[in-house]
Amino acid sequence: MFNRTTLLILVAALAAGLGLWAARGHFGGSAAESPRLQTVQLFEHPRELPAFSLRQSDGTQLIPGELKGHWTLVFLGFTHCPDVCPTTLAELAQAQKQWQPLPEARRPRVLFVSVDPERDTPMKIGGYAHAFHRDTLAATADLPALESFAKSLSLVFMKVPAADGAPADQYSVDHSAAIAVLDPQGRMAGVIAPPLQPKAIAEDMIALTQASKK
Repeated sequence: MFNRTTLLILVAALAAGLGLWAARGHFGGSAAESPRLQTVQLFEHPRELPAFSLRQSDGTQLIPGELKGHWTLVFLGFTHCPDVCPTTLAELAQAQKQWQPLPEARRPRVLFVSVDPERDTPMKIGGYAHAFHRDTLAATADLPALESFAKSLSLVFMKVPAADGAPADQYSVDHSAAIAVLDPQGRMAGVIAPPLQPKAIAEDMIALTQASKK
């Protein structure tokens, strides 16, 4: 996996290069009217995502329109991931429990996208994600579709061949540990960089959800 320093540099460089990095702690409007954010870093101007189609764990297609109406946290990973993925999903599950009292129609969502379609079937990723929290969405696609989707979120992943002498299917996948933040319009609106703080994530997402209904 990428180390945390590399990921922070990657995320900051991508955002700065696109001219999208916003002052931390504000969401639109004036500082007096906007929620103060602790860990979510929003872009000054959210950007539309290009068309994409992922297959969800229940077999249905996940397209841009499906992500509208909620703030959504998107995390790339894979079920054979030894550390970053289970840790991240467990931390996000803690945040999900804290925002559970919000109305279901507007409650923030977590989307786990497997970047290992060779080994991760939709059914498999569904069982994996739901073991952390029943509300977590899970999806995957073929490699070209995944590469395009990841790029649109300024995230990266790369297959790492198995060590010499090991079975070929014992490969790993390096991937971004950062989390993409999509707004209720389904646009790329910001990022959460590790290390994750479940309580702060929950409080930020609750604040954003409440602010977006005004």
